[in-house]
Amino acid sequence: MNETIRSILCPSCRRLISSDEKNCPYCGMKNPGSGLKGLALSWMSGGEDSALKIIIAANVAFFLFSILIGARTTSFSMHPFSFLSPGNKSLILLGATGVFPIDSLHRWWTIISANYLHGGLLHLVFNMLALSQLGRLAAREYGVARMLSIYTLGGAFGFFVSYLAGVTLTIGASAAVCSLIGAMLYYGKSRGGLYGDLLYKRIGGWAVGIFLFGLLVPGINNWGHGGGLGAGIALGYLLSYTEKRPESSIHRTVGAACALATAAVLLWAAGSSVYYMGV
Repeated sequence: MNETIRSILCPSCRRLISSDEKNCPYCGMKNPGSGLKGLALSWMSGGEDSALKIIIAANVAFFLFSILIGARTTSFSMHPFSFLSPGNKSLILLGATGVFPIDSLHRWWTIISANYLHGGLLHLVFNMLALSQLGRLAAREYGVARMLSIYTLGGAFGFFVSYLAGVTLTIGASAAVCSLIGAMLYYGKSRGGLYGDLLYKRIGGWAVGIFLFGLLVPGINNWGHGGGLGAGIALGYLLSYTEKRPESSIHRTVGAACALATAAVLLWAAGSSVYYMGV
């Protein structure tokens, strides 16, 4: 009896192969038929808009969830980010990071989850507007997989730096957004030419603006911003950009690992918050 051979598109190189292949004969990816790996890589190959929409949707969903768990009930505040704000309890339950969650609650995974939490509606809107612009630029010049790696690893490193600096409790996508700024600063400086120089000056304006904003507005995690910016520059150098090094299976695998780790952390954060609320 003839066995039925099921064909799939390799999640890495998008060529038609057998689902039973242990290694893709074209790009060498191991176990291309793995469901989880295929799921993570397939949406990355769908283009920059697909990846950014998922990241933005996750940020919006966690903001709404944090409000649902418990909005801030304190009196009126003049702080611009205080409008429609979740309470500290809901933020801690959902994965805010800093010295308290990490040292007292042993929640190291919060350096990832905190990137998807926000302290108010304006905080969320500003970060998502910045992400939509910078994310598209980074995805165009680095590829979606490398953009995702820079966003995830840079944000986590930014919060790790702020933890080392003694920041008690912190949240927000700005550390990850700053890592995209760092990567694009490296790209513009490294590429050079008219386009590279113009982009470097434009992104440099973003960096200066965030620095001044952090000085003028109280409660801003400048350590996280600086750590994310530095990590973005380093990751831009280590991962390189498309013009210097085309996206490889290693880049896609790292990007997929970042996507899966983020999904796992966010699911754990949501599930554990529901559990502790019911205890």
